[in-house]
This record gives sequence, structure tokens and C-alpha cells, in this order.
Amino acid sequence: QLQLVESGGGLVQPGGSLRLSCAASGFTMNRYAIGWFRQAPGKEREGVSCISTISSNTNYADSVKGRFTISRDNAKNTVYLQMNSLKPEDTAVYYCAADPFPNRAMCNLRNQYTYWGQGTQVTVSS
Repeated sequence: QLQLVESGGGLVQPGGSLRLSCAASGFTMNRYAIGWFRQAPGKEREGVSCISTISSNTNYADSVKGRFTISRDNAKNTVYLQMNSLKPEDTAVYYCAADPFPNRAMCNLRNQYTYWGQGTQVTVSS
């Protein structure tokens, strides 16, 4: 059974860092594009970053460019989101999601994903 599990969220002060992990079971993650999304209370879900099956192909929302970095560890079947210089407006529940179709060379921050994790809370506050 395909499953995605996020971890690494927590409370951090503005300017701090967190690394989120998205661990997969039931499929080989490096064959699928993976996206990170977030949803703050009262707001729509927002695409944050994605990585295609070619790890050099990544996308970032303008709001996180230069601060967040997405990467894969194929040996651990895990995708990471390194978040630096965090701001209060980064506060949200963060979700990872998987493309249902393998071997796609590109990724987007919209509607490419079918499988979702349960989310991990990130709170940026002093």
C-alpha cells in the first residue's frame, strides 16, 4: 500500500531553520515527481516546491525561492524540504504528495499529484 509520511515540523523562531522529511512506503520514490504543499488556516493550499524524477529539475514558489531547498535521498526513499530563514508567514501544515505516473521529467506546483501524506505542522513565531 502506497503511503507518504511527513515529519520534522515544529515551532521555530523567525530566521530559524527546519528540515521536513517525506518518507515513502509501497513504492520507489525516485521514479515519481514529489511535491511539497502547505495550507495555513483560512487559506487555500499552496504549492511550495517539487522535484521531478530528474533531481536537477525542481520548482519553487516565489515566496520561498532562495530560502527552501528540495532534495532526494534515494537510498532512504525520502524527499526533504530544507527551510531556512523562516518567516511567520511560512506557518502552515505542510504536506508532501506524489505523482501517480512514473518517470515524468518535469513537475509542477498545481495538480500533478494524487497521493498525499497526513501533514506536519510548522509554526514560526517568537
